[in-house]
Amino acid sequence: MTIRLYGTDIEPGELRRLLGSEAQVAGIRLVELADGRTRGMRAAEVYTGSGFRFQVLIDRGLDVGSAEDAGRSLAWIHPALGSPDLHERTGIGWLRTFGGGLVTTCGLTHFGPPDDEGPEGFGLHGRASHLPAENLRVRQEWREGRFVLEIEGETWQGRLFGESVRLHRRISTHMGARSLTIEDRIVNAGFRPTPLAVLYHCNLGFPVVSSDSELLLADRKVWPRDEAARVGFDAHRRLEPPQDGYAEQVFFHEPLSDGKGFSAAAVVNRRLEFGAFVRWRAAELPVLAQWKMMGPGEYVCGLEPSTHVMAPTRRELREQGLPRELAPGAAVDLRLEIGALPDTGAITAFERGLA
Repeated sequence: MTIRLYGTDIEPGELRRLLGSEAQVAGIRLVELADGRTRGMRAAEVYTGSGFRFQVLIDRGLDVGSAEDAGRSLAWIHPALGSPDLHERTGIGWLRTFGGGLVTTCGLTHFGPPDDEGPEGFGLHGRASHLPAENLRVRQEWREGRFVLEIEGETWQGRLFGESVRLHRRISTHMGARSLTIEDRIVNAGFRPTPLAVLYHCNLGFPVVSSDSELLLADRKVWPRDEAARVGFDAHRRLEPPQDGYAEQVFFHEPLSDGKGFSAAAVVNRRLEFGAFVRWRAAELPVLAQWKMMGPGEYVCGLEPSTHVMAPTRRELREQGLPRELAPGAAVDLRLEIGALPDTGAITAFERGLA
């Protein structure tokens, strides 16, 4: 096995002779953010040596914040990002600390619009992204010819007389890679059934998103969320320049899956021949929400694999038999890969691989 670095394939043994430390090329640096709304938040800076770099927000549900490939940003970033202490849990208060980033986790028992059902109600997109991680483990080691980079930890969502749900997350990549993999296990650690609702809010921004960009996806069905999306339905795969007064559009897709059970989607800037892709296991995440927001300063395309379709109210979800429930002690495993398409060859290979 060789490692691809700087346009050259290098044997692991030879590479180790060239380095004072693997950190010279690839590694994980644990940091604490020190200013403003994020002061005191733990994070991890991950770099693979290929030009692919990303930030893991340890105190924000082990979500992925900024990300780039060879200096070109993949993620849309918003200044609202803040520590969990600033989270406003009711109504649309979630938006007060939503900083975009490459992956924001929505759930674990609710995602979608706020709802006043029950004694607490449900705020926009749930609590998952504002839960600090514990039992953190970082691994940087040679394993079967690869220098592997892994961050692993757990979050817990629950209360007395309520749910008790644990998320076990592993984020992994390796030296020379241009993507990362998220492996989640969600466990009902309580003694009563609990709803399961997870949506991975993958937020792509400029230069992936531009007026030269388009969505690549093979699906069996697609439909608009509402009237605003219905107006833009015929052009839902194309991305326009920023427009004043733009009303966000959301489309729901039922993607096809490949022979290994994975679905995939990408946004590609044709002029730059640069893009980003998302690949996920379709059995557990059968729906992709496409969030298209073409407003100035709010210029983003979200690709959002999810356990079920979004609905205006939880009552309407229940009428569809959703969300599914996890029995006491039951668990579900979810898998997501996200990364860069750095050139024409990578984009062509992705298009050929679409189901």
